[in-house]
Amino acid sequence: MAEVLVYVDHVDGAVRKPTLELLTLARRIGEPVAVALGNGAADTAAALAEHGATRVLTADAPEFADYLVVPKVDALQAAHEAVSPVAVLVPSSAEGKEIAARLAVRIGSGIITDAVDLEAGDEGPVATQSAFAASFTTKSRVSKGTPVITVKPNSAAVEAAPASGAVEALSVSFSAGATGTKVVSRTPRESTGRPELTEAAIVVSGGRGVNGAENFAIIEKLADSLGAAVGASRAAVDAGWYPHSNQVGQTGKSVSPQLYIANGISGAIQHRAGMQTSKTIVAVNKDAEAPIFDLVDYGVVGDLFEVVPQLTSEIETRKG
Repeated sequence: MAEVLVYVDHVDGAVRKPTLELLTLARRIGEPVAVALGNGAADTAAALAEHGATRVLTADAPEFADYLVVPKVDALQAAHEAVSPVAVLVPSSAEGKEIAARLAVRIGSGIITDAVDLEAGDEGPVATQSAFAASFTTKSRVSKGTPVITVKPNSAAVEAAPASGAVEALSVSFSAGATGTKVVSRTPRESTGRPELTEAAIVVSGGRGVNGAENFAIIEKLADSLGAAVGASRAAVDAGWYPHSNQVGQTGKSVSPQLYIANGISGAIQHRAGMQTSKTIVAVNKDAEAPIFDLVDYGVVGDLFEVVPQLTSEIETRKG
C-alpha cells in the first residue's frame, strides 16, 4: 500500500492533537509514515504507533532548535526522497504552512492549504477546503508532483488504530540556507491552563459587547466551566481588552471547534471568516438584528451580563 508522510508537531516528545488527526486522515489514502524531528523525537513513537503510524522516521540535531524552519524542510525533503510518498500532510499552523510551502517548491509539487477533509481519489488525494469565509466548499487535488497538504486542526476525530510504529533514523544533510536565520532568544508563553485556541474543541469568545478588559472574567469563567479556550473579536483586541494571540478572525486565528460560543459579538465578516466552520455555533447578543444570528445554530437575544453567568452557574451545577 502507498505511504503517506505525516509531519509530527510535538513538544519534547509529547505529540499534539492535530498530528493525531493527520494520522487518521492519512489512513484513508495510504499507510502513515511519521516524521518526528528535534528533542524528544524518538519519544513520540508510542503515541504515533497507537494512532496508525507504520513507521516513525526520527532525526535530532541542534539545527532544529537553533534555527527557523529551513532545517525542518531539509529533513522533510530527505524523508520524501527516502519514502516516495503519495502525499505529505502537515498541520495548518503558521510554521506548518511555511514548512509545507517551502517543501512544495523544493520538490516541484502543488500545495493545498487549510484543508478540512481528505479522501482518496482515482488521480490522487482529494482535499476539501472552505473558501471565501466558508461561503463555499471546494474539492481540490494537486495535479503536479507529490501533493503537499496542510490540514486545519479539529478537521477529523482522532481514531486509534495500533500499528507497528517501527522507529528508523532519518539521515539529514542540511542545506546552505539552513543556518540563515538563527533563533537568538525564547520567552516561554504564560500558561493559562486552557487548551490552545486553534486546537480547542470548545471556544468561548467575547466581543465589543463585553465592554471592558475587566469584564472578560465572566467569559473566562464560562470557558473554564466547559474546559474551553477563550477567544476575542478584533474590536475587543483593538480596544486592548484581550491579547492579540486570542483574536479570532481574518487577521487573527481561524478556529473550527465542535462548539463556538460568541458573546457580545456582532458578527462582522472579518470575525465570521475565522470561526464559520465551527460545528455548532451559539451566540448571545442583545441586538436581535446582529448579523451573527444569520450564522448560528442557537441564538440568545439578551444581555450577556445576565445570560453568561446564568449559563456558567447551570453548567457548574450539572457538573457537580
